[in-house]
Amino acid sequence: MEANYLVVFSGLFGLLVGSFLNALIYRLPREINIALPRSSCPHCKKVINWYENIPVLSFLVLRGKCSGCKTKISWQYPAIEILTCLAAILLAPTQISGQAIFLFLFYFGVFSAFLVHFIVDIKHQILPDSINIYLACLFFAVSLINRHWTFWLIGASIGIGFPALVSWIFYKLRGQIGLGGGDIKLYGALGLYLGPLGIIHNIFLSCFLGAVVGVILMLFKVIKKENPIPFGPFIIIVGFVQIFFDRWFESWVRYIS
Repeated sequence: MEANYLVVFSGLFGLLVGSFLNALIYRLPREINIALPRSSCPHCKKVINWYENIPVLSFLVLRGKCSGCKTKISWQYPAIEILTCLAAILLAPTQISGQAIFLFLFYFGVFSAFLVHFIVDIKHQILPDSINIYLACLFFAVSLINRHWTFWLIGASIGIGFPALVSWIFYKLRGQIGLGGGDIKLYGALGLYLGPLGIIHNIFLSCFLGAVVGVILMLFKVIKKENPIPFGPFIIIVGFVQIFFDRWFESWVRYIS
C-alpha cells in the first residue's frame, strides 16, 4: 500500500516538475528570469492564469490553444509533462527512507536536467551553464559520499581537459571552434560521476555516435556539410545509458573489449 501511494505521489510530482522544465526550456536560452515575470502567451502576451497552467489538464481544456489569441500551444508542453511524470513513476521509491528518497531525487534530478539540456541544445544549440552547474553539484554530492576523491577529480579533469585540448588544436588548425564551452562543461560534470574510465568511454562513444548521425543526415540531405550539429544530445544519450543502465553498459563494454 505504501508503495502505491509513493508511485501516485511521484507521478504528481513529476507532472509539476515537467511544467517547471517547460519554463526552463523556454526561458533559459532567452535569458529570461525563471521566477519573474509570470508566464504569458509569447504571441499576445496575455498572462497565463494559474488554472490555465495545470499540467496536461489545462492543455486539454484549452484544446491546445491560447485563451486570448487562440494561437496553438506547442505539443511540447504536455509531452514534457507526461514524460517527466512517467520517469518519476518508474523511478519512484518503494519505501519511505532517507536513502530511497535521496536516490529518487538524484536520478530524477539527473533525468530532468538531461531533458532540458537535450531540447535546448537541439532548438538553440546551447547548453545552459545553470544546468551544467546543477548537474555538477548533483554528481559531486554523490561522488563525494561514495567515491575516493581521486576518482571524481581525475574524471572531471579528463572530462574538461581532453575535449578542451582537442577543441583548441582544432581551432588552431582549422580556425573554427570544435566543441562549444557548454559541451566541455557537461563532460566535466559527467566526469565527476563517471570517473576516468567512464568519461573516456563517454567521449569516445558520443563522438562516434555524433559522427554516424551526422553522416546519415548528410547522406539523406537533411543537413549540409557546413551546417553545425548540436553535440550535446550525443553526450546526453551516452551518459543516460551509463547512469541509468550502468550494469548493461558495463557488460557491453566488457563484451566488446
